[in-house]
Amino acid sequence: MNIEKIKICIVGSGRAGTHHAKNFFYQIPRSELVALVDSVPNQLQKALDEFKGKVQGFTSLNEALKKVDFHAVVIATPTFTHAGFIEEAAMGGKHIFCEKPLTLTIEECRKIIEVIKMYKVKFQVGFVRRYDSAFQEAKRKIKEGLLGEVILIKSTGRGPGLPPEWAWDIRKSNGMLGEVNSHDFDSIRWLSGSEFKRVYAEAGNFKTPEVKRRFPDFYDNAVVTIRFENGAMGVVDSSCPAGYGYDARVEILGSKGMMQIGELKNKGVILCTLEEGIRSSAYQSWPERFAEAYLAEERAFIEAILEDRPPSPDAYDGLRTVEAVLAANRSIKTGKAEEVEPIP
Repeated sequence: MNIEKIKICIVGSGRAGTHHAKNFFYQIPRSELVALVDSVPNQLQKALDEFKGKVQGFTSLNEALKKVDFHAVVIATPTFTHAGFIEEAAMGGKHIFCEKPLTLTIEECRKIIEVIKMYKVKFQVGFVRRYDSAFQEAKRKIKEGLLGEVILIKSTGRGPGLPPEWAWDIRKSNGMLGEVNSHDFDSIRWLSGSEFKRVYAEAGNFKTPEVKRRFPDFYDNAVVTIRFENGAMGVVDSSCPAGYGYDARVEILGSKGMMQIGELKNKGVILCTLEEGIRSSAYQSWPERFAEAYLAEERAFIEAILEDRPPSPDAYDGLRTVEAVLAANRSIKTGKAEEVEPIP
C-alpha cells in the first residue's frame, strides 16, 4: 500500500478503546487516529479531551464512515455488539482489528469469516498474549523441541475486579470464561500447536453473592480441563474478581522439562524492612502487565495492512476460542465433559 500512515477509527471509548486510542495516537508512528465512536456522548467527550481537538468524535460508526476518510476500524465495545460492527466496517471496505472475544456464537463467527472474505478486508483479533515477548520465547522453545513433547499446559487468568455490568449476564458475555479467559484458551491452543478436542469445567460463585442474586448463572471462579487433538492436556484456572491484582501465568510441562511464563509480582520496587520483611507489588491491571505486547500487536496490524499480508491471529483463531468457551459453559451446566466439534 503506497501510503505513509494508516488512518484509524476506534469504536468504543471505554477502558480498552481508550488504551488503543492513546497507543495509536502517540506511539505507533505509521498510524493516525482520526476518529472515535461511542454512543454515550459524555464518555465520548471525555475520551476526545485527551487529543485536544485533533480527533473527531461520532455517536455511530455509520456517521463516521460517511464523514471521515480512514483505512481501518478498531472495535473495543461489548462482545454482543462485535458482529454488527464488524459487518458494518467490512461493508465499508475497512480493515478491522477486533478485541477479544470475537463474538458470542459459532453462527456469528462463521458469518464474520464469510463477510471478511466477501469484502476482502484484513482482520485481526486482539489475543495480545501472542505478542508478549515471554510468550513468544516460549513458543520458539517449544518449536525448537527443547521441551520435547508437550504434555500439559496450565494457564492462570485472574482479573482484579469485576468487569462492567453487561458482562455479568452470560447471554451477553459467555461468562467470565469468555470475557476474562479467552486469552487463556487462545494462548494454550497456540502453545500446544493443536486443536481443542474435549473440555470439562467446574465453576462457582464464591465472592459475589449480590451479582448471583441478579444473574443466577454468574460464576466468579472456574477450572477447565482440556484434551487437545494431539493428546496434550490443558488447564485454565479462572478467578474474577481475584482482588489481589492482575495475574497471568502459564506453566508448560514437556517430556524433557518444564517452562514457566510470567510471574505475579511486577518489575517495580521491592521493599525490605526489619519489621515487615520483603515486600513487592503485584500487577494491578492488564494495561500494566501487557503494555509492550499491546504496542506490538497494534504495530503488527498496521504493518499487515501496509505490506498487504494476512494479520494474525485471525477470525478463525477467534472462532476456535469461542467454541471452547461455549463447550466449557455447557460442561458447567451438564456436569459432563463436552466435545469441541472440529470446524472446517
